[in-house]
Amino acid sequence: MRVLMSTYGARGSVQPMVGLAVRLQELGAEVRVCAPPDEEFAELFAEVGVPLVPTGRPVRPMVATVAPGSAEGLAQRAAELMTAQFDTVAEAAEGCDALVATGPLPVTAGARSVAEKLGIRYVHVSHQPVVLPSPYRRPPARRGQPLPSDATDNRALWDLDARIANTMFGEMLNTRRASFGLPPVDNVRDYAFTDRPWLATDPVLDPWRPTNLDVVQTGAWIQADERPLPPELVAFLDAGTPPVYVGFGSMPSAPEDFARVAIEAIRAQGRRALVSRGWAELALVDDQDDCFAVGEVNQQALFHRMAAVVHHGSAGTTTTATLAGAPHVVVPQGADQPYWAGRVADLGIGTAHDASAPTTESLSAALRTALAPETRARATAVAGTIRTDGATVAAKLLLDA
Repeated sequence: MRVLMSTYGARGSVQPMVGLAVRLQELGAEVRVCAPPDEEFAELFAEVGVPLVPTGRPVRPMVATVAPGSAEGLAQRAAELMTAQFDTVAEAAEGCDALVATGPLPVTAGARSVAEKLGIRYVHVSHQPVVLPSPYRRPPARRGQPLPSDATDNRALWDLDARIANTMFGEMLNTRRASFGLPPVDNVRDYAFTDRPWLATDPVLDPWRPTNLDVVQTGAWIQADERPLPPELVAFLDAGTPPVYVGFGSMPSAPEDFARVAIEAIRAQGRRALVSRGWAELALVDDQDDCFAVGEVNQQALFHRMAAVVHHGSAGTTTTATLAGAPHVVVPQGADQPYWAGRVADLGIGTAHDASAPTTESLSAALRTALAPETRARATAVAGTIRTDGATVAAKLLLDA
């Protein structure tokens, strides 16, 4: 069986595909991936021997130039993403038996159109639940298209979201479909999602409540990371008590002066600090030996050695920290991050900072909760319930169909 995977986005949209690709290869499938041409993503797939077909522009420099929530240039970016599906992805999918897609709507709607044209199976995957229509929550607002703040009927809001998606992407999609000899679609969002989307999240961390969609929850797609930690980092860890990790992953920015606020709050708790530079390029504030800065490292190994993890609340970081049994302090910035912050608080495995920019005092208070013995005990207990076989489940579903 030959499988093509198409994804576009930051690390949270790319890294889970590595886990699925590895499981598919182990089960005898031939796999290739269309993904952004960022060097770090190319390295991820090269390490596991999965061919990468570069698709679109590099993500990191693009997100660094887009103001949070701004719709400026959105139409051009969407057109580029969709064009890449109809051109690069369509060529890569020739001779394949299935196409698995995740990412923004222009990507997945284009990918399904490619699968339709080639007559192959298509699977839509979401690595977080908030974009899937559900009567239990409001849809997230699309860039430049705010939802009415006083509306409380979630079903009506999801209907409105579908109409907004059609306005934003319908003409663009149907023009490209016409060039493929395909008929127009009248609901871009639901066409891309299908009636049976896959949800690659852990059912304890993210319990999906049944809806009209026949959602298949596979568990999170986790690839075991065997890389050793750098010697200088190990030396810092061994030199004292477990530090508190601070990092915002692939977020292009962090709250103003966040590194200083975080380090002061951590020191106020008598703890050492480990600062992950990430895409926000967080940096140390002085040269004291109780703080250390790192680049991209094996978080699976690292989080086991943390007293707590202060992060932005992406699906990937939240899952990795939960699996490691590390208490959280989540400082959400947008998208699905408030949802994961709420789940951390609901499970009692950490605390969620409110939407305002943290101060030394507010972050200190959050850390006191996270560092409490009862929070650590709860985080340890929940860690034992997190599944690690999600990618295997997904691979078998795909191959057995």
